Amino acid sequence: MNKKLTCLVLVIILLTTVFAALGQASTLGSRILKYGSWGRDVAELQTRLNNLGFYVGEVDGIYGLKTERGVIRFQQSRGLRIDGIAGPQTIRALLGNTSVSRGYSSRDVELLAKLIYAEARGESYIGQVAVGATVLNRVKSPAYPNTIPGVIFQVVDGYYQYCSVRDGQIYLTPNATARKAARDALAGWDPTGGALTFYNPRNTTNIWVRSRPYCTTIGNHVFVK
Repeated sequence: MNKKLTCLVLVIILLTTVFAALGQASTLGSRILKYGSWGRDVAELQTRLNNLGFYVGEVDGIYGLKTERGVIRFQQSRGLRIDGIAGPQTIRALLGNTSVSRGYSSRDVELLAKLIYAEARGESYIGQVAVGATVLNRVKSPAYPNTIPGVIFQVVDGYYQYCSVRDGQIYLTPNATARKAARDALAGWDPTGGALTFYNPRNTTNIWVRSRPYCTTIGNHVFVK
């Protein structure tokens, strides 16, 4: 091998090593990710999507078709621009950084997490987010109180709306998963498609709730409007 070719090979190896180090050292949010990207931040993106139920397959740090489709499904669920690119807006929503800024206090977040933990701690992560989403859908509805505490502690005809409030489980300390689910619900993720309440068909005989328009079933809970 002549000297010029040897130098060229060494330069290519050096550049490859540098770019590899840059790609692997990137943290989620430090750059825009799209089809063809790779690195540690892509792996974190894939992990978060998988944890949220937008399954992209094996976490390999490579932004392929499965990852792109997972990002698209996530964007659809949040009402974001659908382009399959993990840009600033998508990453902020994915990280849940918009929740408290939407007019909710840290106490609201904690109370919502308490309800999620009390009502759905045995459910999947999506199921926990779904329970939180129903509370927020009630907050937005003119038929219910317009605050999180108002919805959770509402009494109708002498009855609390949530069993966990009646039996005191609402005062249990939520875990990190319930807190994260609360923030994801506050950031706009609604796996239920607009449900206002939910029930476990094995434990509920309430005729009213069973008569409500069906939205979806997630785990042990049926979600209705």
